[in-house]
Amino acid sequence: MSKGPLVGQPQVAIHPSQSLEAKAARNLATTTKTVPQLQGITPRWLLSLLPWVQVESGTYRVNRVKVVIPPDERITAIIERKHAKLEPEQLRAFSLFRSLDESLLERLAGQLTSEKADVGQIVVSPGEYGSKFFIIVQGKVDVSGIGDNGKKDRGALFGAGDYFGELSLGEATKSQATVKALADSIFLTIDRTKLEALLRDTPELRKALVAALEERSQLRDIANEHGEKAIAVYLGKHGENEIPATFADYEEYPREYDLSVLQSIIKVNTRVSDLYGTPIDQLREQLRLTIESLKEQQEWEIINNKDFGLLANAAKVQRIPTRSGPPTPDDLDELISRVWKKPAFFLAHPKAIAAFGREATRRGVPPPTVPLWGSGFITWRGIPIIPSDKIPIVGANEQSAGKTSILLVRVGEKDQGVVGLHHPGLPGEQLPSLSVRLTGIDSKALASYLLSLYFSVAVLTDDALGVLENVDLGNYYEYPDLHV
Repeated sequence: MSKGPLVGQPQVAIHPSQSLEAKAARNLATTTKTVPQLQGITPRWLLSLLPWVQVESGTYRVNRVKVVIPPDERITAIIERKHAKLEPEQLRAFSLFRSLDESLLERLAGQLTSEKADVGQIVVSPGEYGSKFFIIVQGKVDVSGIGDNGKKDRGALFGAGDYFGELSLGEATKSQATVKALADSIFLTIDRTKLEALLRDTPELRKALVAALEERSQLRDIANEHGEKAIAVYLGKHGENEIPATFADYEEYPREYDLSVLQSIIKVNTRVSDLYGTPIDQLREQLRLTIESLKEQQEWEIINNKDFGLLANAAKVQRIPTRSGPPTPDDLDELISRVWKKPAFFLAHPKAIAAFGREATRRGVPPPTVPLWGSGFITWRGIPIIPSDKIPIVGANEQSAGKTSILLVRVGEKDQGVVGLHHPGLPGEQLPSLSVRLTGIDSKALASYLLSLYFSVAVLTDDALGVLENVDLGNYYEYPDLHV
């Protein structure tokens, strides 16, 4: 006996399909697949632009002409409870204090006083007698004077780690320049009167400083403008002239770069690689994705490594702060003036490139574009600006877009530039200086593959690399005439 519909149950109309449904048909179809996609892969233009030098023995030695007047370095200080503080050893960055022993450095550091200056405040006025040596711990200052035409003549721009007023440590002289704080700044200062009292109480300190001044004065007679031992040449006109004898002296302890290695071990179940290798080879994709990650890390290390990275190896004189915060055409021109011998390319974070584009457009000089490798790159003064997301952005939060750096690089051994270092010809090499080796199969049938990438980077001369620091990324302009 058939059952009728339940009382109160809604009726559902059943319409039989007249053809095979797509959901079922997919079970018999071949799916078109992609290889695994990794969002962290970037073009890595820097690795393509660097000329790579083959290092046979794993060590690359950079020989230079002997430097008889070592350059000043940056002084690193810290801020504790809104007051500046530094370790006495940091004073060795200033060449005048470099030969002092630890006890004298401690006594000298004890005379340091923490001071502040608000943005726009005049730190040193023209005409007043200089009485202090300033170490900039935070902020930046502009040094300017009055030129022959009566207009303001902008001179130096100093940022954190720089110092000025060293002439005031000696004889009191009137300042010819105005020093103005361009940002809220914190200084460590040494007052000349306190220093004189310290020198009276510490004869050995006075003796050491006098000796250092005399030595530097003598060395200037035999050094060129870079502090290197000069090679004497003579221009003769008439008669018999005495030609000077000379020679090129070399550094006794040149810097050596040992190749670093990035390594990783991939483990692949042999059952997976045997049974599931079609249409996409599982082992090949595991290797490809790991190699991409190694190459990404390689570019990061070339820029950021504290030993050989570009940011860590830029000389003090080659580091400049932005004048107003955002990267302006004036800032990039100043960077070019530091790396003017065949500059090859700028290197900047994409956000820094966007910030520069806004500033250039605001000036009415939008940067032109050139095609490279099938992509468009903006340029400045004909020099391409290459993007890299490996350049760090610091201080980014909900209130600030953060700050970064822009690099300018000269490349090649012939031009005494920046070169990449590697060691091609390895066993199991898949790419130059990158090898893949099977290290064995364990009792769980897991095959292990060792990936090794050997590399480093060397800056052959100081003027091959310049860095624009404290690049503000958050400056935008309002255009009221435009209605978007």
